[in-house]
Amino acid sequence: MPLAVHLLGLAIFAQGTSEFMLSGLLPNIATDLGVPLSGAGLLISAFAVGMVVGAPVLAVATLRVPRRTALIAFQLAFAAGHVVGALAPGYGVLLATRVVSAVAYAGFWSVAAATAVSLVPQEAKGRAMSVVAMGLTLATVVGVPAGTVLSQHAGWRTAFWAVAALTVLSALSLRTALPAHPTTADGHQLPELRRELNGLARPRLWLSYLITTLTFGAGVVTFSYLAPLLTEVTGLPAAWVPAVLALYGIGGLIGITVGGRLADSAPLRTLAAGAALLTLASAALARTADDLPVTLVLVPVLGFTAYLVNPVVQSRVFRLAPDAPTLVPAVNTSAFNVGITLTPILGGLTIDAGLGLPSVAWVGAATGLLGLAATAWAATLERRNRPAPPPLTATPRTPVGTAGATKS
Repeated sequence: MPLAVHLLGLAIFAQGTSEFMLSGLLPNIATDLGVPLSGAGLLISAFAVGMVVGAPVLAVATLRVPRRTALIAFQLAFAAGHVVGALAPGYGVLLATRVVSAVAYAGFWSVAAATAVSLVPQEAKGRAMSVVAMGLTLATVVGVPAGTVLSQHAGWRTAFWAVAALTVLSALSLRTALPAHPTTADGHQLPELRRELNGLARPRLWLSYLITTLTFGAGVVTFSYLAPLLTEVTGLPAAWVPAVLALYGIGGLIGITVGGRLADSAPLRTLAAGAALLTLASAALARTADDLPVTLVLVPVLGFTAYLVNPVVQSRVFRLAPDAPTLVPAVNTSAFNVGITLTPILGGLTIDAGLGLPSVAWVGAATGLLGLAATAWAATLERRNRPAPPPLTATPRTPVGTAGATKS
């Protein structure tokens, strides 16, 4: 795997830490800024909204810009947003910086995905995407718990400063590793807007986007409220929350590794298994959240199932529309973040309705079940679109008489 692909994964680690670290920062942010927990949770949804809008818009806007230039510009904008966020005097400014940072991150994700798959041959695209997406998993293993520790001991603003510094360092590494005008490993032409838009006009592609939304939304809703659930329902001391968040990340790291190995050979079966296990694990947590030992077992299972499907949904869209290598991952990024936007909102609504923190896991189970149904639909369509085997042709029989005449 080229070094540049691994460095793209490290860049996603830096920015992905910010995307998910709020799950451990929400209580401190809510207290510091004087907003309810559900209001602080909207910071996660605001970030996702920025990514939904930013991914396709910036993918089109930078279509003819050298990828290295676009990637570094997005990272610098992201870092600047976090500097302003660290200095934010109130909730409104922080909310605005989350949207701006998300737009830049969305642009980075889209161009990074297109860059990674262009650097490897067709049979390695799933593995390349798993390497890039592994940066996001490492963010949950290392970045999110580290951000939570920083928040508990030095304030949530320190975590924002740390993300800004990591992002700048990542931009410098990509500036060194990526050529200004990289060549592709699979002979892709330069991006062209009309060809890219035509490539999006495939119903099976949009079904794949729906699967992305449902499966990732099912995984993120419980994780978004996991810190308060652990302290208020499970009874875990706050000092141990980073360690349990790291368990989720370790499960995710294993899941994305397994998913990366299966993404190229058994994509739909991997999707179905992941969605089914995610549904069961979410339902189990909803019923047993007050049981500490069971919860500690279920948290890494949730991480495993949430990230098992990630390399599949990331790489499968390139196979469904190979002639749109820039817009395909951009819209897929939006699909991810539609799930990240909607399910935490639904989780917040269930909390505000008095159903308690475990209700967010029921939201995850219901969304996972919908993802499993959409995967079954995709499998049915794939079987219908599979070319039929050629008809068997009988070997003509030689008349007995003729054979005898020839011999004579």
